[in-house]
Amino acid sequence: MKRKVYLNELPWEEALERYLDYLDGIGALNPGRPELISVEEALGRITAAPVFARISSPHYHASAMDGMAVRSSVTYGASETTPKQLIVGTEAIPVDTGDPLPVGCDAVIMIEDVHYLKPDVIEIIEAVPPWQHVRIVGEDMVATEMILSTSHSIRPVDIGALLAGGVDRIYVYPRPKVAILPTGTELVQPGSDLQPGDIIEYNSRMLGAMVEKWGCIALRREITIDDFDNIKAMLAKSADEADIVLINAGSSAGSEDFTVDAIRSLGTVLVHGVATKPGKPIILGEINGRPAIGVPGYPVSAYIDLDLFVKPVLFKKLGTVPPPVEKIEASVSRKMVSPIGVEEFVRVKLGQVGNRIVATPISRGAGIMMSLVLADGMIRIPQKSEGFNAGDIAPVELFKTLQEIRETTVIIGSHDLALDVLTNFLRRKYPEGTLSSAHVGSLGGLTALRRKEAHCAGIHLLDEETGDYNVSYVKRLLSGRKTTLVNLVYREQGLILAKGNPMNICDLRDLTREDISYVNRQRGAGTRILLDYLLREQCIDPEQINGYEHEEYTHMAVAVAVKAGAVDAGLGIRAAARALDLDFTGIVEERYDLCIPGEYWDSPYIRRLLEVMNMPEFQEEVAKLGGYNLRDCGKIMWQG
Repeated sequence: MKRKVYLNELPWEEALERYLDYLDGIGALNPGRPELISVEEALGRITAAPVFARISSPHYHASAMDGMAVRSSVTYGASETTPKQLIVGTEAIPVDTGDPLPVGCDAVIMIEDVHYLKPDVIEIIEAVPPWQHVRIVGEDMVATEMILSTSHSIRPVDIGALLAGGVDRIYVYPRPKVAILPTGTELVQPGSDLQPGDIIEYNSRMLGAMVEKWGCIALRREITIDDFDNIKAMLAKSADEADIVLINAGSSAGSEDFTVDAIRSLGTVLVHGVATKPGKPIILGEINGRPAIGVPGYPVSAYIDLDLFVKPVLFKKLGTVPPPVEKIEASVSRKMVSPIGVEEFVRVKLGQVGNRIVATPISRGAGIMMSLVLADGMIRIPQKSEGFNAGDIAPVELFKTLQEIRETTVIIGSHDLALDVLTNFLRRKYPEGTLSSAHVGSLGGLTALRRKEAHCAGIHLLDEETGDYNVSYVKRLLSGRKTTLVNLVYREQGLILAKGNPMNICDLRDLTREDISYVNRQRGAGTRILLDYLLREQCIDPEQINGYEHEEYTHMAVAVAVKAGAVDAGLGIRAAARALDLDFTGIVEERYDLCIPGEYWDSPYIRRLLEVMNMPEFQEEVAKLGGYNLRDCGKIMWQG
């Protein structure tokens, strides 16, 4: 088959406008024939017509209090000096809240204001005006009054109001049926025994959950292999059964990307490719009057394209508009460079540090699903911008509430598995709070503290002259600021090796062998500084190590590289090796501290951390990871 090229590389707003105009023109976005459903089952549905009250609420004059129903005129003149006596049963009739008002009565005296002289005689010392403590007919709503307008998303309070108004069935727009077609010869179902080259098919579950969250019905199809005729047949069948068709993967321009030709063979392709990153290879088309959209296979691209293109289509079909996205402005913690000509969507971690919200970018890869899981928000870098510099103010679309972000403890610095345990225990003890950690290395963490972009930093920096950890670096980089070092753990650093150590690697000198490949940590990481110190101590030239310039940003990333066979060894912590069932040769125990600036020492962000760190169950859980000693966990190691 002839290799395809992109038909378009439009700004996404222009592509969406073109697509919606086309679908509107052919009637593809009409909501469909209204359905009559029970009000009790209408939560989240969209009204297809205005709804009017059938009865007034209340539909009778009702007592609003427990007390005595009276004719107000008989109480006139009552005062403390001239009290009035009323006969119970004729002039004053006992009522409870909600009771119909007796004939001839127009007011209620609260039981607290009634004084019994005799069982059948009461005394009052204050006159009451007409309709005091009475809910008159129609106080809430009057028969024929409109309760809800067309295109209203029904909330729990609306259900109560409808039933109070005598309405038990209403017309709503139908929920659009969205067929989701996963394609790819390499895909296997969750739970399968994985072979090299297999990819678990999870995109259709994620996309299905998204469209169901938006009020639609997801029809997830079985995996279709990369074959043009099979894909075409499945598209045609789905276009007959569903209101909207999403085909996942095969939307790019590779030799086995059949989606665009399959849609074109059955209908029309309006857009193929937009100027976004991620999410470029979107296909916007139509089959038999129904929207047909080719969604990229990379999960982040798929997520962004569903939000940009599929959500507006679905809400039009639902007869309403998408809910607004909460936005804030945040200070960018480090430079974000972006190519001119595309609008880039960068996932960020957020936290309030001092009087500003700080945004720290996380992985920008289109295939990094965890970047969506960990993100607190999204920054859009405009098409004509080269990005943001550190300290720039940028608008952020929130994935969490602003209150959650303001309750977040921000840790930037060295990676450690104990931080994940700390996050979990913090959330359990303080559900309103959470922890956000960004892994930029120990020196990067101290730099973030210097720029006032974090509440604390995780560091393990060895002073080669003194053999001590962290203090000299803090004195130098945070000079003039009151700072405290609190120990989190002592941990064992060493060589992470393949299971069984097939290359027979025993120490650092073995890394210089020509048959050994190595993966390093990034510059500024405490583990990188430790390695360089050990190499100098043993007179080993880094240039002799095959892979010294190959960098990863976390201990787990190093362990994964070894597990996958991409490299033979990497320096890291024992817990990372143990997590992936790898071999480990210990070299040194190091101290991992939290560096806390004085201005945050008494803040809730730090008080919560310290309390959790001193919990025995937290320390026990960290110890189970292996390679940790918590003898000083929570202890102040230095203040200055």
